Amino acid sequence: MKTNNKILIILPNFKTMIKLKKIYITLLIGGCFSFGNIALNLAESFAQDNPETPQENVLEEPEETPSLTAIDWYNKGVDEIEARNYQGAIAAFSESIKLDPTDADAYYNRGYSYLVLEKFEESIEDYDQAIELKSDFAYAYGNRCYAYYQLKNHEQAITDCSKAIELESKYGDFYIYRGNAKDDLEMHEAAILDYNQAIIISPNNPKAYYNRALAYNRLGKSLQAVEDYSKAIQFNTNFADAYHNRGVTRFKLEEKEKAIADLRKAAQLFRQQGNTDHAEKIFKYHQTIRKRRNLRTQ
Repeated sequence: MKTNNKILIILPNFKTMIKLKKIYITLLIGGCFSFGNIALNLAESFAQDNPETPQENVLEEPEETPSLTAIDWYNKGVDEIEARNYQGAIAAFSESIKLDPTDADAYYNRGYSYLVLEKFEESIEDYDQAIELKSDFAYAYGNRCYAYYQLKNHEQAITDCSKAIELESKYGDFYIYRGNAKDDLEMHEAAILDYNQAIIISPNNPKAYYNRALAYNRLGKSLQAVEDYSKAIQFNTNFADAYHNRGVTRFKLEEKEKAIADLRKAAQLFRQQGNTDHAEKIFKYHQTIRKRRNLRTQ
């Protein structure tokens, strides 16, 4: 039993890179508070210079609750993402888009929220809009690649990842995305080339080593796979899937003691991470290996 699930990446933190501080820019540009203070000072000066003016003739304008701007709603959406309230984020970005339908970043972040909620068709629609408004939006291409991959549209995923790489060649996760799509199309050697590039860019990225190990497994290169699973574990010591697959691969290499140790560790980690079903399946597989080992040594 080997898990073939790839480790995929929803682009981290980019959602807040562009406009998290945009509200402060608005206040500086608008200058509303300064203008209001000047007006108040002029009114007070007029009253002092004209003492005969009856107080009751000085009209006080009622305070109005200011309506939220597109930027206000945008920043509220970012706050909701930070709070992991993705439905709230979608609602806020939708309000922002109503007020400013030309904002590519609002579509991007709403698409991100849909992506986290696994609403892939909706996320693709938003990334389409973001790209239409900003044709060089590398991260929109990258996340749309991820969405297409989840929908098993591997060819379109490869196209989008290639465009993302063309626009931003130093972001290693784009190569992992494209490698995953190629690997699922049984283009294992081409996938390994992409994982190699991801590792050159980010040599401490456990996801790149793990996914390359899967490709090596599919090519029957068990020794290389074990080496890469070990690298993935080196950079993420709680990587349950890596322990699991290394254990299965070691069993194929007749390294049964090491295989048992890996599977035991994988089951422990899955249990700690709340994945009790997976932990139980691995435990049963581990028991099967132990029985086979005992039969052979008798």
